[in-house]
Amino acid sequence: MTRDFAAIEPARTEIDSLPGATVLEFGTPWCGFCLAAQPLIADAFDTHPAVRHIKVEDGKGRPLGRSFRVTLWPTLVFLRDGRELSRLVRPTDAGAIREALAAIDAG
Repeated sequence: MTRDFAAIEPARTEIDSLPGATVLEFGTPWCGFCLAAQPLIADAFDTHPAVRHIKVEDGKGRPLGRSFRVTLWPTLVFLRDGRELSRLVRPTDAGAIREALAAIDAG
């Protein structure tokens, strides 16, 4: 699990070409909802250490977040081979995150 938000976001083409299981987490380090979700995300990732986790600092005019139509933080986008399979917005329990991780990590 990645702990810090990347200030420089990857290009959408890079994300679309990633092999395997990936979770994109959109948010900011100062967002209260994002901070509250961190223990839940960490707990869920404990059982899926091989899943790639990319934390992207999002905000107005940030192209990656806009390309995924992110409007609230945190938003977790679950990808398999660059394709979105599901997403969670402002998750409040680790179980839902674990389920989504299992779905992308099973392939």
